[in-house]
Amino acid sequence: MSLRSAKKWPGGWPHRLSEVFYGPVFRLIAATGMGPSFIVILETRGRRSGRTHSTVHLLAEHAGANYLAAAVDYSDWMLNARASGGQATVRHGKRKAVKLAEVPVDQRAPILRSYLKRSLGARPVFKLSPSTPIERFQEIAAKHPVFKIQEV
Repeated sequence: MSLRSAKKWPGGWPHRLSEVFYGPVFRLIAATGMGPSFIVILETRGRRSGRTHSTVHLLAEHAGANYLAAAVDYSDWMLNARASGGQATVRHGKRKAVKLAEVPVDQRAPILRSYLKRSLGARPVFKLSPSTPIERFQEIAAKHPVFKIQEV
């Protein structure tokens, strides 16, 4: 995605610019396995092309499990994950086959809050902070799909 297409993203061009800058750094961290283990590369099969697509993610941790959160409900990685029945690969150094199980809307709020603790770049999109009352996260949960990462 280019800076030109940033207008379709909540948060606008400042958010997209930060992704353009930090994306390659986070990709290097995840690919080499150095740095925090919550920075990963998610690989999904394209729902149209069938080719492997990769995106950098920050994992949310809640109740001892790891999750992926979508900043918007039209993310390609999320649509690809749904189309593939949740089959994906997570990479932090080594590749690991996983199954992504979508979390019901009524269970997403605490996971989304946990996600914002790590993802500074998602805060302008969510327009919330980790200290926001949980009720606000419940109000927006339907707009932000969350997937539990299950090892295969």
